[in-house]
Amino acid sequence: MTQALAPRVTRQTVGAIADGGFKVLLAVVYIAGAAPLGRLLGTPAWLMVVSGVALLIGGGVETGYTRSRSMRTYTRLMIAYDSGWVLTALAGLLMAWRGGSAGGEVWMGYQTAAPIVFAALLVGAAPVQMASGTRRDTSV
Repeated sequence: MTQALAPRVTRQTVGAIADGGFKVLLAVVYIAGAAPLGRLLGTPAWLMVVSGVALLIGGGVETGYTRSRSMRTYTRLMIAYDSGWVLTALAGLLMAWRGGSAGGEVWMGYQTAAPIVFAALLVGAAPVQMASGTRRDTSV
């Protein structure tokens, strides 16, 4: 008889779910407030909407794969994503500080491309290996 193995919910798993949920929430804010946020950041409203859609896809994929991908993979991807986010935000601030007008577009451009790359890398990552003699219980 085979045993059903329920995945252990760890702080890392909760963190990955929260990260994906935050991206979904941010996506809703970007889409709903595209015009005023675009004016504030100096970006066109369409870029805010496209970025929101990308974040919605990325956050959804991130949340959906928490049971089938290793937390090591998640941690590495989140560190890379957040590092790029910080560097891009700093580049945007530097552009604005020097009088440029493209800082918001650079920052929003990153937030449009990065969630899609994150999601693609997560989908392409190897699934979690189960111990021999066990199977994952997929019934809900």
